[in-house]
Amino acid sequence: MRSVLARITARLQRLLAPVPVIADALWLPTLAHYPFLAALPLQDQAKLRALAALFLRHKEFAGAHGLVVTDAMAVAIAAQACLPLLHWGEAREALRWYADFVGIVVHPSEALAHRETVDAAGVVHHYNEPLLGEAMEHGPVMLVWPAVQEAGQRAASVVIHEFMHKIDMRAGHANGCPPLPPNFMGSGSARAGRRLWRRTWTVAYARFREQVAMAERFGGDWPWLDAYGATAPAEFFAVTCEAYFVDPAGFAREFPTLMPLLNAFFRPNAASG
Repeated sequence: MRSVLARITARLQRLLAPVPVIADALWLPTLAHYPFLAALPLQDQAKLRALAALFLRHKEFAGAHGLVVTDAMAVAIAAQACLPLLHWGEAREALRWYADFVGIVVHPSEALAHRETVDAAGVVHHYNEPLLGEAMEHGPVMLVWPAVQEAGQRAASVVIHEFMHKIDMRAGHANGCPPLPPNFMGSGSARAGRRLWRRTWTVAYARFREQVAMAERFGGDWPWLDAYGATAPAEFFAVTCEAYFVDPAGFAREFPTLMPLLNAFFRPNAASG
């Protein structure tokens, strides 16, 4: 009984808590710094502002190596992290996609992650991999601040990238196929929706990997999208989503087969209408 009352009390406290607001002095410079946010319709900007404010209430920021995470830095991260949730209904419901973690760790420069691989001969190789961000399953998100600041260049956003991994992980391990809404694109069933998604993405991923391989081996033209997307289906999904939000016109030009799927995923009401 006590636990039930505690849950009811906690829910009432959340419902009665004042709606958080991001001050103009923090929000307007954020829009000015990131053109892809400033390009949103005013109605979407207002919705994103409210969503980011609620996000900030429920997340905890920590700076690594002595970095002090300012309010302006937190707002910049929150705005980009919440952009994919913009059309997923009421703010509290949308933010459940990020409910499996609280912490966001911000580094002042590239972070080094210790990795090991085993080659075909069974030899274990140890190396350090420089990272601009990392999303841990059921754990925190790590971001490198200079990379966060550079969002918008080359159709990239490290914040969107890592939070796309978080969305992808909602279906289990990140594999490039996030949980899809019922009757996705009129597919009729969850299984049919996943088949449609995987079939379309598999073709696009194979074509992209071929472009990257031609550029690496034979000096061909590098693709418009970040070549890092060729390393795994999960990375291809995260990199394409970066481009979808940062440069939608360029993305539609380069990936016409993927554009309808991402529209249906991120704008389900508009897509069904």
